[in-house]
Amino acid sequence: MIPLLVGTAIALLAVGFVLVPLFRDDVPASLPVDSDGDRSTPSSDDAVSALREIEFDRATGKLSETDYTVLKARYTTEAVEAMRADEAESMSPEVSDLAEQAILRYRKRAGGCETCGPRPESDAVYCSTCGRYLPGRCSGCGAMVTESAARFCASCGKTLAA
Repeated sequence: MIPLLVGTAIALLAVGFVLVPLFRDDVPASLPVDSDGDRSTPSSDDAVSALREIEFDRATGKLSETDYTVLKARYTTEAVEAMRADEAESMSPEVSDLAEQAILRYRKRAGGCETCGPRPESDAVYCSTCGRYLPGRCSGCGAMVTESAARFCASCGKTLAA
């Protein structure tokens, strides 16, 4: 009879130990919560880990293609936001301004397509994505060259590069 009582007591303690977290109101410190009750923005490591996890789940067949595209878009957005927040915290305003100025100088120098935006190849005559002519400048006088088949500059007469 004693073994039955001891076994019952141990079983009740185990059930109580398992059920106690269900009735507690406090949230663990490792899961920060906003005032709305949502989880706060994840760190960049968390977001990248989530992206790796959904890649693995898709590769093993646990995640459908439609669910994968939805989750990938959401986690990619979260990862980019987290990385930008991490970068903004670690970068001083002066360095951030210098970086933005360098990017703007590059974009102005590189030129770009009206529809596709800045092109990575600075000496391109045509857009590598859509095939449109990319207007350029004469190396002699700096005048805009807007004709795709122009051989000479309309302002100074200099021979243009082919």
